[in-house]
Amino acid sequence: MSDSRVKNSAHNMITGFLYQIVTLILSFVSRTVFIDSLGNNYLGLNGIFQDVLTLLSMADLGFNTAMAYSFYKPLANKDERQLASLVNFYKKIYNIIAAAVLVLGLLCVPFLKYLVNTDKDIPNMEIYYLCSLAGIVISYLYVYKTTILTADQKNYEVVNINIVTSILKTVSQIAILVLYKNYIAYLVIGIVFQYLSNMLASKKAEKLYPYISKKEYIEKVDEEVSAGIWKNMKSVFIYKLSGTMFNATDNIIISVVIGTAMVGIYSNYLMLSSKILLVAQIIFSALTASIGNVIVMENSRKRYEVFSAMQSASFILCGVITSGFCLMANDLIKVWLGEEYMLSTLTIIAISFNTYLGCVLQPLWIYRDATGLYIKTKYVMLVGAVVNLVLSFILGNLIGIAGIIFASAIARLSTYFWYEPKLLFKEYFEHSPIKYYLSLLGNICIVAVTIGLLSLVTDRFNIDSWFKLIVEGVCVGTACLAIFLAVYSRTEGFKIIMNKARNILKRK
Repeated sequence: MSDSRVKNSAHNMITGFLYQIVTLILSFVSRTVFIDSLGNNYLGLNGIFQDVLTLLSMADLGFNTAMAYSFYKPLANKDERQLASLVNFYKKIYNIIAAAVLVLGLLCVPFLKYLVNTDKDIPNMEIYYLCSLAGIVISYLYVYKTTILTADQKNYEVVNINIVTSILKTVSQIAILVLYKNYIAYLVIGIVFQYLSNMLASKKAEKLYPYISKKEYIEKVDEEVSAGIWKNMKSVFIYKLSGTMFNATDNIIISVVIGTAMVGIYSNYLMLSSKILLVAQIIFSALTASIGNVIVMENSRKRYEVFSAMQSASFILCGVITSGFCLMANDLIKVWLGEEYMLSTLTIIAISFNTYLGCVLQPLWIYRDATGLYIKTKYVMLVGAVVNLVLSFILGNLIGIAGIIFASAIARLSTYFWYEPKLLFKEYFEHSPIKYYLSLLGNICIVAVTIGLLSLVTDRFNIDSWFKLIVEGVCVGTACLAIFLAVYSRTEGFKIIMNKARNILKRK
């Protein structure tokens, strides 16, 4: 990668890490106050609404990725008229999407009572849902402008805005919960800051790319380009639809099969796993635009070299993240919220395995998005999503919440986990994927052994204070990092990373 690409990628990573550290702290504080003020049923209700609205947002699935993909070439060619025309094209589409989500959301109101499973009725449930729906609809108002920042490796501009608005939003919501214990006011504050964040990001895009708002630059998008975008979008839609069915149905199924209160308990673990998983996503997402450049400009050997480097980093990072989460999740919940909020060891293993899959496949997914590979794998993902739904109900009734979570992992392993690498290696690397499959299997075994060995030590200690938890975190983190660095420090991919780092340091 060129120096400018490395610089932008590094900038995106740093601001992304800062944002996640800030939001992680805010999430802990906000969730603690939320549970103390409103209770577990409202926390579960919040989780269900998020899943329902994520499913409703399927109307958007595909355009965000299709937008970024269509921006790569005109950005590289500095074609301002084409970029302005594309932004205007997407504006019209997103207005339609916002209207569609609003209508679909309103149609779901009569069915909410079948999804919420609580001992006591929750008053004003429909009003709470409509406030949440308003937040989703508002999120579509400016996204057509801000995606150009992501495509041009300047997503850090959006993140900087998000950091400030997130802090203000969370502080305001905490104040409302402490003073009034009012869930509606809590949701309204979220809507206001969602709008403010999107609006400010839109203004930043207009400032950096002033031509996107110039009417004289806006032309009708060429029919060939438009047809390509629609074709690409349809493929992405099916792919993202499948991903949404994987990720946004668990809370609903848990609520129906087990109970809404359990959704609240599970959501605490899900918040932890998703936050630490975002560490990996930040690193690899920051490279997406750079990979798009590599795909266009470099040969198959160079593409494979970059992928190998990313995968080596992924093995180390995912090993530390997954092992740390599996060993410490229950200790953290115990110290933070109490033993009554803890889940079984089997459920922790299920969550950890799903977290691992979501982490270790990041390099593959980055190449998938950059190459447009989802066009050829969309139906495999759809099959996986259907398998997930069927297995979730079967295993959920047999072994409870752990079964619902394991169903997602089984569906992934049986479908796109093996199919996507097969296509990517054949079409873009001109390599056999066998070595990749074996390296994944090896990494899974190392993670399992690491968790097994370290659990023999951690299980001997009773973690009942924040001080003990921090000490455990330092010890577990250090041990995991040492193990995975020792295993992967001699791989070709790791050597590429170290050489690149040395070259950057020498220039400074």
